Amino acid sequence: MSKAVQAFLSGMFFTFILDFFLFLGVFENYIKAKEIDVYYNILFADHQSLIIFFFFTLVLGYITLYQETKLSLIVIGTLSIISLSTLITPIGSSLGEALLMKSDVEIHMSKYSYRGDILYDGRNKITFYDYSLKKVLHLDKNQIVGEY
Repeated sequence: MSKAVQAFLSGMFFTFILDFFLFLGVFENYIKAKEIDVYYNILFADHQSLIIFFFFTLVLGYITLYQETKLSLIVIGTLSIISLSTLITPIGSSLGEALLMKSDVEIHMSKYSYRGDILYDGRNKITFYDYSLKKVLHLDKNQIVGEY
């Protein structure tokens, strides 16, 4: 196996591990805390950016195989600490809000209108917190009229 293929595969391995813990922190501290009905696998797959994933794959693969060991340990150690920091409740919750939540949105359905925050925009349903009702609603995407 050539050194370039080894660099690509090792970069992909490190990026996958970092991504796993990043999304695990969001899942534990945002999704579960807000009682949103979504599985970890769906969260991970639907919100994965392939451009960012392959960028980090190339960078980490290059650093691990072509740079000195000290530099690669510093870079991967720093990224690991950043990724694992999402397991701390305030950090994971804040990152989840930044990635998944849309604030002050108005949604129109055939009979009703709702104003509030989209907590999670899933494949078929939207988890929505309504300001006037002060409760979380699960809205079917097929019944929403217009954009939100």
